[in-house]
Amino acid sequence: MKLTIERGALLNALSHVQNVVERRNTIPILSNILIEASGQAVRFTATDLDIEAVDSADAKVSQDGAVTAPASTLFDVIRKLPTGSDVELELNPENRQLAIRSGRSNFSLPTLPATDFQTMVADENATEFNIGGGDLRRLIDKTRFAISTEETRYYLNGIYLHTIEGDKGPKLRTVATDGHRLALAEVAAPKGSDTLDGVIVPRKAVGEVRRLVDAVDGDVAVSVSDTKIRFRAGQAQLTSKLIDGSFPDYARVIPKANEKALIIDNKAFEAAVDRVSTVSSERSRSVKLSLSAGKLVLAVSSAESGQGREEIECTYDQDEMDIGFNAKYLLDVTAQIEAEDARFLFNDPASPALVLDPGDAEAQYVLMPLRV
Repeated sequence: MKLTIERGALLNALSHVQNVVERRNTIPILSNILIEASGQAVRFTATDLDIEAVDSADAKVSQDGAVTAPASTLFDVIRKLPTGSDVELELNPENRQLAIRSGRSNFSLPTLPATDFQTMVADENATEFNIGGGDLRRLIDKTRFAISTEETRYYLNGIYLHTIEGDKGPKLRTVATDGHRLALAEVAAPKGSDTLDGVIVPRKAVGEVRRLVDAVDGDVAVSVSDTKIRFRAGQAQLTSKLIDGSFPDYARVIPKANEKALIIDNKAFEAAVDRVSTVSSERSRSVKLSLSAGKLVLAVSSAESGQGREEIECTYDQDEMDIGFNAKYLLDVTAQIEAEDARFLFNDPASPALVLDPGDAEAQYVLMPLRV
């Protein structure tokens, strides 16, 4: 194998795939990237056996061939080469080392045979549709902060992607919850997605997809089967196994009868929560919200750290009420609000609160209260 490629194109392709590789691996071949050169292109593949990332780049291929090289080292070497330089990759047939040459820089990396590398096979009978890159980014960004990190409840360790029938036609919806908070976002269902059964996309795959579509303005092709989901953007492709489990009936958690409305300047509220939580206990991060006519008082009291209190104006005309929330969860939600004001709907201090964004009618957030 021998090829020459522009450093920027090589780095771009490697950056799309190398994050899939786990830094600590007991299987040596999984620490490597598969490099396949043929025609006028080179193709890179990385996998951890649950996720597979593929990307291609144009190259001047002098000799077709395939080999695997250490992902992390290869990426770091290319990243540190001068911008705009040409890079030559050549597999030495005698010592099976991958030679990397660029200007006066020369490197030699160990390799493993390409035949030892395992790739994912696409499933048949998949549901296929195209979704705008901006819509996909929004569905991910509005919900992924609520993904659970508790491994015992593995079915919450991802985003639930499914189609529902909305008031104005089918909607493609994402939902994430960790049992303490819930985030929901939806867009008009793209053509072909209206038959999509609910699937759970793992947390790591969600992060890699978000990175993949970061600079995509056009459509992303999505293919969903019973066991896998595949995203394709340009020449880059990401395939992931799905979480084999049942997502809980989240609709039961979303409050339907919360009538006590609090409308508050989102940035002012976010800043106040951040300030008073400075003295909250690390374990609970509890902040008490005291609501009264036209006024909201945020208070924190910790035997170890001290007390904090701040008062801000708001729109509220219901009965006075004290309710507590985890400060981090409040900040996660306020970070998603696009409008100038945030709208909180309460029932009582023991019931979950519904948070709405007046600037985005297709997103909802639910927060479970803490005892204060």
